[in-house]
Amino acid sequence: MVTRADAELQCHCQGVTQHPEINWSLASKSAEMNCSHNKDASHTQMYWYRQRPGETMTLVVYTVFGGQPDYGKLPQTKYSAVKESSESGALTVKDLQLEDAGVYFCAVSKHSDVRGKRN
Repeated sequence: MVTRADAELQCHCQGVTQHPEINWSLASKSAEMNCSHNKDASHTQMYWYRQRPGETMTLVVYTVFGGQPDYGKLPQTKYSAVKESSESGALTVKDLQLEDAGVYFCAVSKHSDVRGKRN
């Protein structure tokens, strides 16, 4: 399995860092990717995406510091995400298979509560 942080994307996502940049792992093993940012502590939300060759990006998991990961339609038995602090998190892909190959990357955002805020 090959995973890598997309260098062009990182240029546009200032303050967000992924490591390792390239991750080679054997079939049936696990691969862990880490993400951190140096933005302010209000950036508590982290999104992990996967892009397979020739396909569009797919959201793998959404995490928020202090909350439970949301894997959407993807199996939690395949992925494990942790958000240790508002500044860092990790994604693990378990039982690697050929179809897990692709570009994985994270994005962070602030929590936005628009309730009661009208023009």
